[in-house]
Amino acid sequence: MKDAIIGSVTNAPGRKSLYHFTRARNLPAVAHYDALKSSYGLDPHFAGERRSKARELKLGSHSITINAHLKIPDSMIDPSSTQEQFRASIDRHVFFWPTLRDCRKMLDTYARREPDEDFAILVFDARSLLSEHYDSVKLSKYDSGSSPRYPNKCSYRKSPEMHLPLNSFKSLASNLVPVTASEIREVLIENGAYHLSKHLRGVYADNVQLIPDRWKDLAKPLALLE
Repeated sequence: MKDAIIGSVTNAPGRKSLYHFTRARNLPAVAHYDALKSSYGLDPHFAGERRSKARELKLGSHSITINAHLKIPDSMIDPSSTQEQFRASIDRHVFFWPTLRDCRKMLDTYARREPDEDFAILVFDARSLLSEHYDSVKLSKYDSGSSPRYPNKCSYRKSPEMHLPLNSFKSLASNLVPVTASEIREVLIENGAYHLSKHLRGVYADNVQLIPDRWKDLAKPLALLE
């Protein structure tokens, strides 16, 4: 069952990889711990509180910056949840894009918003990463942290229920969750992703000097990401 579910998610030619977008200055900490930890795991003291700007945290001799939360209209939150509960939920997960197109959209958005910042994209083998973290993986049909421009025209509302456990894929028919691989917009791993180097296939950044030595063999400029 496990292999069949993972196969149904990763069989399409454009879904063989998972992409994680981050700030290039986070790479030394990520490489040192060989892990991507959730925002809550890094900073549990403000669970549910909205970050209006990016926050830099110290991790021993390293530092890591976690992104701000976009301001989501109250009308986009399902009545079963609150803004605080939804933020606390998404902060307990690490996010990956299952398609290069959506990852590029995020890169372009942040590049426009923060033109002086260097960004990086980590590319993982989807099948192996999902297999190792199977019990912690969730799938989303929608961009969890987005703030839709026209919330009244959206056909869904945000809540923790929009995140479907991987082992329930194709067993629940609902407009809120993906029922086919093509509907998967995000892949989430609860708490964090570990042993990254086993699954890592490429590290892309415009400033390749920011890529840690242990991953230098996988380093490429963002222009070559395809």
